[in-house]
Amino acid sequence: MPEQDVTVGQLLLAEYQSVKDEQKARIGFRDNLLYVTLAAVAAVIAASAQAKQASMLLALPPVCVVLGWTYLVNDEKISAIGKYVREDLGPRLAALAEPSGGFQAFGWETAHRGDARRRSRKALQTVVDLTAFCAVPLAALVLFWADGDGGGLLVALSVLEALAVAGLASQVVWYAKA
Repeated sequence: MPEQDVTVGQLLLAEYQSVKDEQKARIGFRDNLLYVTLAAVAAVIAASAQAKQASMLLALPPVCVVLGWTYLVNDEKISAIGKYVREDLGPRLAALAEPSGGFQAFGWETAHRGDARRRSRKALQTVVDLTAFCAVPLAALVLFWADGDGGGLLVALSVLEALAVAGLASQVVWYAKA
């Protein structure tokens, strides 16, 4: 069987395709997490209202924290892939294509970040993330506390849940600044 030579450029393009496929899959998964969160919130609220049990609202904080953390981790990996393509893979491929310089590979990876409205979109997305994953479960906790029908153990659990939600909120804001 004849030996085929594989060039560095071919390997870099294969790597690019691989990381972009991963990024695409993560984007789809991340975006669906918002819909899953909305469905879970609706289900818990409906069950709590039907049963007339405010304590059932205590299911919302752990669900929202787990889904929110998964969303956040995927979002960070999506950004990390973009940064890797912009700052590492693209320049290596550009250097192979035009050793004297002047060529930029994968220009879209940089160009779309220069949009004048990018900053406002990021701020709005942060508000959406905080609302879906943090404000909704905190509202559920407030309703539980206002009901005043929880025992000491459930109140202690609700305080722990509030701390977890606050921790997630701080991470959402921290990652948004990056």
